[in-house]
Amino acid sequence: MPSAAKAHRSAPGDIVPGVPRLTSLSRSVAGRVAVVTGAASGMGRATAFLLADEGATVAATDLHRPAEVVDDIRAAGGEAEGWALDVADPQAVVDVVAAIAGSLGRIDILVNNAGVSTPAPIGDEGWEAAWARTLAVNLSGEARMIRACLPHLQAHGEGRVVNIASTEGLGATAGMSPYTASKHGVIGLTKSMAVELGATGVTVNCVCPGPIHTGMTEPIPDDAKERYARRRVPLRRYGEAEEVAHMTVSLCLPAASYCNGAVLVVDGGMLAQNT
Repeated sequence: MPSAAKAHRSAPGDIVPGVPRLTSLSRSVAGRVAVVTGAASGMGRATAFLLADEGATVAATDLHRPAEVVDDIRAAGGEAEGWALDVADPQAVVDVVAAIAGSLGRIDILVNNAGVSTPAPIGDEGWEAAWARTLAVNLSGEARMIRACLPHLQAHGEGRVVNIASTEGLGATAGMSPYTASKHGVIGLTKSMAVELGATGVTVNCVCPGPIHTGMTEPIPDDAKERYARRRVPLRRYGEAEEVAHMTVSLCLPAASYCNGAVLVVDGGMLAQNT
């Protein structure tokens, strides 16, 4: 005979008032304040939507158009505010984080998603500019966001930081040295911060997306994407931004309290495949 709890639950995951849970750790981000950089498009937008769907208040930041994300979240009944932010600008990072904390009262979650990718073979004339901008956004920007948010993340002893890197941080593609170096750096930053901040209750983890349908990959022709996926990805397709967002948000849960310094690959099995 099924237990009383099982008998009263109509579907997996249903929580019925008055029925005791069998576990103690929460899988809810309801009531948390989450800062998402690069929230206007792609994986950042999907992450902001998912956090809002799960009950968090989202502070959406982006270089362009954060208001569109905020409007969409509010139209769906979620809570969000938006700020224009270039994470490569150290003073802007300090000012915007202070404004977020002042407006929303707290910061519990930081998703460092903002990033740029500029093809730059080492011999090209534009390599120096590509290197400077890519490192400033992809690596220094993430470190500065952590620094600015840190007092708020530490305030309640269970802050969450998720840095978005890339499978390019675990390998390399020719002609992409600024991007590749920056993503290797994000993985190193994640591990360093996990070790340094763990004693304060703040966890720092990293997500490495593989080939994903985003604005960054949109210029690649569809037939080229299809050929690449058939040859390199066991799932035989590009991933969707929301599939990455679910992995990102899973690291933000209160229940993810013992996951620290992890590098989570979301690539359809690409790096697991030898040929």
